[in-house]
Amino acid sequence: MSKVGQPFTCGIWTVRDGSEEEFVTRWTALVSSADAVPGAESFILIQDRQDPHRFISFGAWDDWTTADGWRASEAFVSAMSACRELCEDFRPNDSTLRVAIGK
Repeated sequence: MSKVGQPFTCGIWTVRDGSEEEFVTRWTALVSSADAVPGAESFILIQDRQDPHRFISFGAWDDWTTADGWRASEAFVSAMSACRELCEDFRPNDSTLRVAIGK
């Protein structure tokens, strides 16, 4: 369960027309590289209903040190590059959870 104060990484991706399915495959490979990283909790990728070229990704972390360490890894850099080559735009964001309601 997410907790107030928890770090989240986020990305807003605009994928080139026709590359949506390949992007999902590459993004899945990207976050799979965090499977062995202690402190990496969960990852989700959502696709915009109105604009199917736009995706938003979230990663939940135990702490910023862990997230930053993963992003500095060779596996991350390589997989991130593969994702970005399919994109027209990418906007990263680091955020902290303020409110969580629900189950």
